[in-house]
Amino acid sequence: MNLNKIPTTVVTGFLGSGKTTLLSNVLKQAAGKRIAVIVNEFGELDIDSELLRSCPLECADENAAPGQGQDGIYELANGCICCTVEEEFLPVMEQLVARRDDIDHILIETSGLALPKPLVQAFNWPGIKEYCTVDAVITVLDGPAVAAGRFAHDEDKVQAQRLADDSLDHDPSLQELLEDQLSAADLVVVSKNDLLDADQREAVQQIVANRVPASVKTTYIENGEAQLDVLMGIGAEAEARIHDVHNHHDHHHVHGEEHDHAHDHFDSFVISLGEVDSTKLQAALQQLLAEHTIYRAKGFAALPGKPMRQVIQAVGERLDSWFDRPWTADDSRQTQLVFIGKGIEQGQIEAALKTAQV
Repeated sequence: MNLNKIPTTVVTGFLGSGKTTLLSNVLKQAAGKRIAVIVNEFGELDIDSELLRSCPLECADENAAPGQGQDGIYELANGCICCTVEEEFLPVMEQLVARRDDIDHILIETSGLALPKPLVQAFNWPGIKEYCTVDAVITVLDGPAVAAGRFAHDEDKVQAQRLADDSLDHDPSLQELLEDQLSAADLVVVSKNDLLDADQREAVQQIVANRVPASVKTTYIENGEAQLDVLMGIGAEAEARIHDVHNHHDHHHVHGEEHDHAHDHFDSFVISLGEVDSTKLQAALQQLLAEHTIYRAKGFAALPGKPMRQVIQAVGERLDSWFDRPWTADDSRQTQLVFIGKGIEQGQIEAALKTAQV
């Protein structure tokens, strides 16, 4: 495991499985560890942020960036994290990367309907992979529910959660969702162990054993209480093996067409130019964003006669620019933009942008 990267723990599991209680207990045990928390839940069902904010965090920032609440809590908008990973999750991760010297660990609590794979894949993206690693994906199971042949404590609530969110364009069964969450697990946590008798515990063990490799450990907990060294320091580097994880959601139908929603393959490259005309550059970028599948474009532009460097950032078809600081003697005064997308060709993008060079 790369000790220079911020370890990140991803906690997944259905609504009511005990994810939030587990995270709350982790934070109470943090003992001075500076932990940033990302939560992703649905509006009216979201009790997470208030509970999490009752826990002491050491990375509070009075000048909180957009999307960040008090005490280092970062909240994503409603929706399935796997469906908004480019537009919402990556900007939050970039905020954390910018503050990496102040952070010892990142905790991500996903929505109960989120699939870990696309989220973990995002840790291979430029700008993230250099600074962060997935220490472990932890899948939390409701022990009594699984023992009883159900997949959640209240399946009707989970179904209501799914129907309430119109960003979900996938509709796998609860069993498929559970299998997908387990397929990415580096550790399985079975909650409410005190409510299981010996036969029920054996039933849960068999169900888990049939769905995860023997190398994946399972731990049984009560009241969300687990030792910190069981949950952290696993060093799985899950992003390095996530492409080998196959799940039901890798291919599903959208508008009648087969769609690889998990973003297994993406194109990324850096384009370097000299000084540019800002108006022409942004016009060219806006056209590229409209015509190509560009998830992210970000970098700096050098403008003739301007002592400040201009930040260029695009998410989806939104394009923003601002000046951040003067060029220094150590800077290479040139325009550099990183592109991440699907089916984009560097030569084609570069040719379009060169029209802005002066």
